[in-house]
Amino acid sequence: MNVPAPERATPAVKTTCPYCGVGCGVLANPDGQGGVAIAGDPEHPSNFGRLCSKGSALGETVDLQDRLLTPMLDGQAVSWEGALGAVAGGLKKVAEKHGPDAIAFYLSGQLLTEDYYIANKLAKGFLGTPHVDTNSRLCMSSAVAAHRRAFGSDTVPGCYEDLDEADLIVLVGSNAAWCHPILFRRMIDARKARGTKIVTVDPRRTQTGEEADLHLGLKPGSDTALFSGLLTHLADTAKLDRRFIDEHTAGFDGALERARQIAPTVAATARATGLAEAEVQAFFDLFTETTRVVTAFSQGANQSAQGTDKGNAIINCHLATGRIGRPGMGPLSLTGQPNAMGGREVGGLANMLAAHMHFAPEEVDRVRRFWNAPNIITGEGMKAVALFEAIEKGKIKALWVIGTNPIVSMPRADRIREALAGLDLYVVSEAVATSDSARVRARKTVLLPALAWGEKDGTVTNSERRISRQRAFLRAPGQARADWAILCDVARRLGHGAAFAYPNAAAIFREHAALSAFENDGTRDFDLGGLAEIGERAYEAHLPMQWPVPKRGPEAKKGRSRLFADGRFYTFDRRARFVAVQPPALAQPVTETHPLVLNTGRIRDHWHTMTRTGKSQRLSAHRAVPFVEIHPDDAARYRITDGGFARVTTELGSAILEVMVTDGIRPGSIFAPMHWSDMTSSNGRAAALARGIPDPVSGQPELKATPAAIEAVAYRSRGYLLTREPLAAPAGWWWARATVQGGSGLLFATQEGSREMALTLRGMFPGHELAEYVDHARGLYRCAVYRGDRLVAALAVAPGAQRPEWELAKQVFARGEMEAIDRRTLLSGRAATASAGPVICACHGVGLDVITASISAGAGSVEAVGAACKAGTNCGSCIPEIRKLLPQALARSAA
Repeated sequence: MNVPAPERATPAVKTTCPYCGVGCGVLANPDGQGGVAIAGDPEHPSNFGRLCSKGSALGETVDLQDRLLTPMLDGQAVSWEGALGAVAGGLKKVAEKHGPDAIAFYLSGQLLTEDYYIANKLAKGFLGTPHVDTNSRLCMSSAVAAHRRAFGSDTVPGCYEDLDEADLIVLVGSNAAWCHPILFRRMIDARKARGTKIVTVDPRRTQTGEEADLHLGLKPGSDTALFSGLLTHLADTAKLDRRFIDEHTAGFDGALERARQIAPTVAATARATGLAEAEVQAFFDLFTETTRVVTAFSQGANQSAQGTDKGNAIINCHLATGRIGRPGMGPLSLTGQPNAMGGREVGGLANMLAAHMHFAPEEVDRVRRFWNAPNIITGEGMKAVALFEAIEKGKIKALWVIGTNPIVSMPRADRIREALAGLDLYVVSEAVATSDSARVRARKTVLLPALAWGEKDGTVTNSERRISRQRAFLRAPGQARADWAILCDVARRLGHGAAFAYPNAAAIFREHAALSAFENDGTRDFDLGGLAEIGERAYEAHLPMQWPVPKRGPEAKKGRSRLFADGRFYTFDRRARFVAVQPPALAQPVTETHPLVLNTGRIRDHWHTMTRTGKSQRLSAHRAVPFVEIHPDDAARYRITDGGFARVTTELGSAILEVMVTDGIRPGSIFAPMHWSDMTSSNGRAAALARGIPDPVSGQPELKATPAAIEAVAYRSRGYLLTREPLAAPAGWWWARATVQGGSGLLFATQEGSREMALTLRGMFPGHELAEYVDHARGLYRCAVYRGDRLVAALAVAPGAQRPEWELAKQVFARGEMEAIDRRTLLSGRAATASAGPVICACHGVGLDVITASISAGAGSVEAVGAACKAGTNCGSCIPEIRKLLPQALARSAA
């Protein structure tokens, strides 16, 4: 358990969720025993008290299991003095021998703004290396580039209230029902309140698509054709806002000419996208006839070799109709991480300098003077893909990774792992000792224990430009320290102490705000001048606020919810720019050997690489193993069965995944989630299979369309193993690890039979009491392992064609102390009482069998199911699944 800070336990601490970019307010109540009770903050304007399944389960993730609690040097515990000396000395040695360009930083959208600011300042102003990038490059850098091309600045024009006031919401490449569920509930609320229509644009019919009024399951990579066709249609039907175009924009004729070349008619748009003409016409009619339109786009659009063009094709349509910056209308980038926006503010991307300034000579000089920086950089650094390629080529000799896990999340991750081993210095600031990236070893490897959520203190900025506070409510465990403090200590050891003498996070925030206002005078969008003199007390009590927050003017110290309604943008002439986008094309076409398109992404209850969500038994219950979705036609073609296994292969490698056959995915495409790592699976790292060809403008790698092949994999046996502590799987098993109540679970498959498995288990638990059920003739073996009356392990093995059912065993295992009926349940695999079934609603822990029983008992709607068993009554991300169960259960009941 963690160590609480008693003085913060009462009243509840107002903080911000550490997951997606919605930026939900959280109320944290430490229990005095290292745990914490979590609730949504009803006063926070991002969520008004709602939390998704991940946010609701935050209290299950604050334990200290697997935490990095002491500095490590080449695998040995050292003092902070020794670790910081090794980092500073290593950086100095590399700079002297190879130049500062041989040093790189790889940061994270989960860092606090204050941490981000110090890392960026140290690298770009004092070490003199431009090679500072962030995992936000993988998340939404294409949206950043699209904003800059269109608006002259990385400005999100609107706010979440626009979702409440829109009459049409178009979701492009966004499974908001699972990935931004609190925002999706606002959309559903708007539909109930004002009849808002929802359109989804996605090759997969996701849970969001199930809830949409119109789903457009277009071909992978064809988004620009759809929106080029829309722009052409708007022009041909005289639905343009000519006054807005003439007075406030430039480049319209060229953009329209290109759009006509790509998709001149509805029929041509249908051919280019693989949609039916009726579907295209229905979408065009909705957009044309509706004034209040929000087009929200996310990873499905961004994570593409043409992601920037996709963003600009969307923005073109809003500029052409003047639907921007006013209530209920505008393009809205849905950010993936809690502080990707804050990282953009400080300059955390390699193509930015600081405070939304770039590399014009006057901007470089301005930042140099403000920082009094002796080694200010003058140009862009390498973006993530190029940065790791430079490590592979030996151009980068020292890398400092802070708060991210590139060995799991980066494309071509296996090659990256090999490349990191050749670094002269590899520094990882990390909270989790066992993450894949923390386990890599270079010539010199330094692990620095960092504070995690609940321990650190600072600010984050969400998708609507709203700055909120993350506050500490737990004491720092072990020797863990704030990232900004670690960076400042290294700066001092390198001789830059005067520039990094910050007493606390508030002082850093003041400097960050002051830089944003320095010589600004309204010429730059990002301006926090009204907060540049904020005191410690005011910082501690700071309420959520949207920037810009200038020192003077109507938004002074109050913030502003929307921009650009006045038609004034941040280009040199204050006009927005239409962009002539390129014709759509996949970066890598499918081939005879790799005939399928692999799409990677997120699922409902997990986050990034599961180092936090993987600690929660609730969040591990819904999808316990890495899987691949495939269309029924393709499953039949490749002789793959639902619930079986398949090997997915690309030019980069392969993964073995459980099969999920669904008509929600297009024929010719497959989907695999990106969350599983070597910590949590034997062979489930999907992102490592992606080639990741970068967008030529943004540098964001293609993660949605990698040519792939698939083939069935057969195992002799499969089953589960429940233990009180995580247990290493025997060599040769396919396995996935999931947290269960009371311990750890392995779902596994193997080429061994039940006899061999019985011998293996007996060898794993010598000296324990074993109760066994054996039927080797049918390939069945079940075993319960006891120490006295306490159950310490449970295993079940069945033939490989049978998917293991472990819900009953998990329920018994959670109790620990055994009764005779529990012992019979474990060995028979049958319940004496009704089972809850597999978890559908993670927020309330409601299983499939409970929901279907409620429906059979008369609950004939989603609302009635919620009233009967609470399923779907919190974040609502399980509602699409509940809705699909309704006709099935009612039909069974009627029969």
